[in-house]
Amino acid sequence: MTDRHHLLVYGGTFAAVGDGGDISGVRGVGSPDGLFVRDARHLSRWQLTVDGAVPEALSPVADGDTARCVLVPRGGRNEPPAYTLFREQAVGDGSFIESLRVTSNRPVPTTVRLAITADADFTDQFELRSDHRTYAKTGATRSRQVLDHGVEFTYRRGEWRSVTTVTAAPAPDGVEETGTGARRLVWTLDLEPHGTTELTLRVMARPHGDKRALRVPRSPAALNRQLLSLEGEFVEGVAFPTGWPELAAACARGLADLASLQVQATGPDGEDLRVPAAGAPWFLTLLGRDALLTSLFALPYRPRLAAATLPALAATQATQSGADDAVCQPGKIVHEVRHGELAHFGQVPYGRYYGSVDATPLFLVLLGAYVEQTGDPALARRLEPHARAAVGWMLDHGGLTSRGYLVYRADQGGLANQNWKDSPGAICSADGTRPGGPVMAAGAQGYAYDALRRTAWLARTVWQDETYAALLAQAAGDLRDRFQRDFWMPEHSFPALALDGRGRQVDALASDAGHLLWSGLLDKEYGEQVGRRLLEPDFFSGWGVRTLASGQPAYHPLSYHRGSVWPHDNALITLGLARYGLHDEARTVAHALVDAATATGHRLPEVLAGYGRDTHPEPVPYPHACVRESRSAAAPLALLTAVGGA
Repeated sequence: MTDRHHLLVYGGTFAAVGDGGDISGVRGVGSPDGLFVRDARHLSRWQLTVDGAVPEALSPVADGDTARCVLVPRGGRNEPPAYTLFREQAVGDGSFIESLRVTSNRPVPTTVRLAITADADFTDQFELRSDHRTYAKTGATRSRQVLDHGVEFTYRRGEWRSVTTVTAAPAPDGVEETGTGARRLVWTLDLEPHGTTELTLRVMARPHGDKRALRVPRSPAALNRQLLSLEGEFVEGVAFPTGWPELAAACARGLADLASLQVQATGPDGEDLRVPAAGAPWFLTLLGRDALLTSLFALPYRPRLAAATLPALAATQATQSGADDAVCQPGKIVHEVRHGELAHFGQVPYGRYYGSVDATPLFLVLLGAYVEQTGDPALARRLEPHARAAVGWMLDHGGLTSRGYLVYRADQGGLANQNWKDSPGAICSADGTRPGGPVMAAGAQGYAYDALRRTAWLARTVWQDETYAALLAQAAGDLRDRFQRDFWMPEHSFPALALDGRGRQVDALASDAGHLLWSGLLDKEYGEQVGRRLLEPDFFSGWGVRTLASGQPAYHPLSYHRGSVWPHDNALITLGLARYGLHDEARTVAHALVDAATATGHRLPEVLAGYGRDTHPEPVPYPHACVRESRSAAAPLALLTAVGGA
């Protein structure tokens, strides 16, 4: 049985450590352990030994912003530990700091030989996924240099250069080779009777191309104060519901997580921005769809997230077609931005990847919602060219004019599905059959409808262009009429999940229908039927609405998108139910999500298994979920908007 991994997150940096605070360099589909900065592992081993042995965790690391544990040398009842180790760790922006206190439990002088074995393999995160892919790294070299107070690890591949520096105070008595490439920092500590000594170790990561001047705090406590201050700033001033303390706690936890999930980005004029990362451990970077939905959920409470996300995405908007013009097209909003070695050398397509059909309309939805919420038109004026380009993409390359709907095709080497359910088998018929050729996903049509309507309003009220406004309003109305004709399945009183390239309905009963309520695409009668249908037992697990209704052959409770329960999906559904006046149903879903959050320390994970609450009185975790995810962190805020404190 291996240690659980505990995540420490700050901005674009995260560390995953075991119960005793060690990093062993595990590979796998779960959370890989290590220190990660900008998609690369800058610390792959960090293992403590005392007197040549691994100590025992008397009090293992608990989840929190700081990793604290208590360790003792292994022994028995008749050999009480001669000393106790108190270990405290925290991460900062590009840094990892450990405070190690060793206290003697004996009335005589005691000598302890303490060692930290450290290594940095600089592995790209994409190499740590269990997808059976390998990546050639011709000419790559790693080197180690002993310093006066520690050791420095360097990785080079052509022009690519990354560095990890480990320093200690007091300096180690020696730095030893291990025979595996790692280095062992060694101290001989002479403890007075019942005496204490303390070591501080600092790890500083310098990713390729990062020219920032790092300011490394002196201790984990200082880093923790810094993070707590940032979290307090995010939480302060939000009016939490006093009559529903569990929702209040989930909102507070979500806002605190959003504070730690901010990553750096750049605006159209080169300005520095902090935007919501998608989630840790696998997606601590800017993902267009995720940042937009997070900012929409938080808009009534933290509009500055939208004020940063919109210009950051405008700055990365495609201005011309890429090598594969089926993915990168003018006006399209970026799906994913990566900074790692494999993206740099083009071995994965995600440096700037545009394989998303829905980020572009969601960009327009957020821009319109931001102006409506804040009453400030300045951002809409500044981003008018970007908004018009986004509309242009929807009408032209996106397919609204030629096909009547937003369309995507599987991207070889990238994503097979380019809506929010982007796993390979997510878009399917009820029997699990996958559509061939172009796909028109239902949820994306709702986003497009809302985008056209909101942009028409901006054109009329901010840009003073009545002709353009009328054009967009007409396009929105036509889309609504077409959708209800082509997607509606009378035999199910429910919309199809998608249309295939020949216009045939992909007939799975899926939660995406709830997104149509959020966007307002369905008329009142259809919307009410859909809303009530989503609360029937095959859809509603008791912890939320399943992505796919049970009872269909395609359903699987542990599938990523074919039967699981996603908090952000349910947040959109709850907002949609409230929009159509189905307030009892909205409260039912909201209470289910809040109960799930309460059972997991008030933090909603990325996704839960689809098992029913009637047979599983605790929510069953999905095995590979992001532990911290920005859309899930913001979901309680959406519930607060939808149902208040009810």
